[in-house]
Amino acid sequence: MPHSDPRLLRRNSTQAEQRLWAMLRNSQIAGFKFRRQQPIGPYVADFCCWRARLVIEVDGGQHADSAHDETRTHWLSERGWRVIRFWNNEVLNNTDGVLQVVVAALNPPSP
Repeated sequence: MPHSDPRLLRRNSTQAEQRLWAMLRNSQIAGFKFRRQQPIGPYVADFCCWRARLVIEVDGGQHADSAHDETRTHWLSERGWRVIRFWNNEVLNNTDGVLQVVVAALNPPSP
């Protein structure tokens, strides 16, 4: 599957993606640098942090029960990436809760 054009995806970001990006950009969360619409293998991640090997996906209703999303998450997991997903309405209506989940994912507890 060819990459979608990351520049086009950035220009066509949803309101939820724009809101989350405003909080992730410029290493604002604990100094972790995020990139948006980042190609990883055959996929384009909405947001990723290479240092933490974390992918964040922001999904609309079209992703409900998506077999493609499941395949993509499996592919990324096999390569050492952790994937967390949020619904658009979660990002828009519970921004603080979403950020808490992201911070926890960036700083997992030691075994």
